Amino acid sequence: MNGDEVDRALRRLRDPRHDALRASDRDHVEVETAGAAGVTDRGVRHRRNEDALAMARVDGGIAAVVCDGVSSSARAQDASKTDAETACRTALMRAAEAVVALARETGDVGETRPSGDAPACTYISAYAGAESIIVCWVGDSRAYWLTQGRSQQLTTDDSWAAEVVAHGALSEAEAHAHPNAHALIAWLGADVSEIKPHVTTFTPDEPGMLLVCSDGLWNYYPEAAGMAAAIPAADPMTAARHLVWLALRAGGHDNITVAMIPFAGAVRDRRPPPRRRRLRAEP
Repeated sequence: MNGDEVDRALRRLRDPRHDALRASDRDHVEVETAGAAGVTDRGVRHRRNEDALAMARVDGGIAAVVCDGVSSSARAQDASKTDAETACRTALMRAAEAVVALARETGDVGETRPSGDAPACTYISAYAGAESIIVCWVGDSRAYWLTQGRSQQLTTDDSWAAEVVAHGALSEAEAHAHPNAHALIAWLGADVSEIKPHVTTFTPDEPGMLLVCSDGLWNYYPEAAGMAAAIPAADPMTAARHLVWLALRAGGHDNITVAMIPFAGAVRDRRPPPRRRRLRAEP
């Protein structure tokens, strides 16, 4: 990587012509939906963007889907794009069917190869409704709940590092320093016999920002507090562009995708309930 490559990547981010990109041109794509926004970018090191992003207004809320094509698989960029476009309107299992259908085109169904040739991708969808947030995922793309004081990661990674830490085999620092740290243990693909998606519901008690991203961003800001600190006080599109810019400036070693959904919600009253008093009957 050299300075020219970084400059070219940053130029994609600044170029206003990207507002009118064709659907087939995926080096840099920006999406806005009802006050939410997302950006996906090829990064610096990769020759093509194997991430995909979709956002839509659904039943009064906002849905976002991020998929990250597994680089070692064949047609990873098509696997992630097919997945994202389908998943905004259907459940995760329908998205998985789309990836399997892609594999049929390449003759990879039923074949398990050491090189991982079957089309494959990670998947995460998040829905911000009136009162709560629902997240569903397979793989290591992440969702964060970000506020000024109490930010947190809403997902756990389907990765080798997360697995060995959960079993107490290695410390978090040891696991993330290992060469296998980012190896996936679950994904969508024709070579997966059983898909076990994670689903979680989170009900915030204060306004904040729901952030969904691929590892091209969170590799540089893995902790929720650090991610929250990196976001400028700006509208979602400006903030999303800024996060992509930070990842590019840090090296852009992977494709970068981020979706940002502001959440006001029905903020719960945290005051204690009034004490009940027993009224005495008049004599």
